[in-house]
Amino acid sequence: GLLSVIQKLKGSPEQELRIVLLGLDNAGKTTLLKRLASEEVSTITPTQGFNIKSVHSHGLKLNVWDIGGQRSIRPYWKKYLGSTDLLIYVIDSADQKRFEETGQELAELTEDESLTGVPLLVFANKQDLVTAAPAAEIAEGLSLHTYRDREWQIQACSALSGEGVQDGMNWISSQIVNRKK
Repeated sequence: GLLSVIQKLKGSPEQELRIVLLGLDNAGKTTLLKRLASEEVSTITPTQGFNIKSVHSHGLKLNVWDIGGQRSIRPYWKKYLGSTDLLIYVIDSADQKRFEETGQELAELTEDESLTGVPLLVFANKQDLVTAAPAAEIAEGLSLHTYRDREWQIQACSALSGEGVQDGMNWISSQIVNRKK
């Protein structure tokens, strides 16, 4: 299956990737990371600083850096971007009052030279809430279609229930396979 294809392409039992997980405070980054690590997601506290977890998925070891999204921490995001293989950006789809703010933060990030050409996965989180905007609407609002210097994907999800999270991980896996070709 996919695992054997990945192993053949990379020639080693497991490849390590550095993934930076960013987004505004309360977007669901830590819940998403805990979901990826198959940990309990019922009690999550806001991240002060950062969390690092190694997650094994599709024969890959993903070293995921979950960095707090509070306004006071955001100026430090750029210090964590070096050697990033993939950027995951999480958006609270139900917090439409902050769409402009999150869009500005994402645009600034993608302009950073450390992230030139780095694939971008946007998780449109909290799709389980009735007030959530659809992923396509968020993609348009973020002008993702203008990102020509990188592969990108927007994935509707609920980090709480896990719905859509695996689809995002499948996209990450496909990016790694495509890079090896």
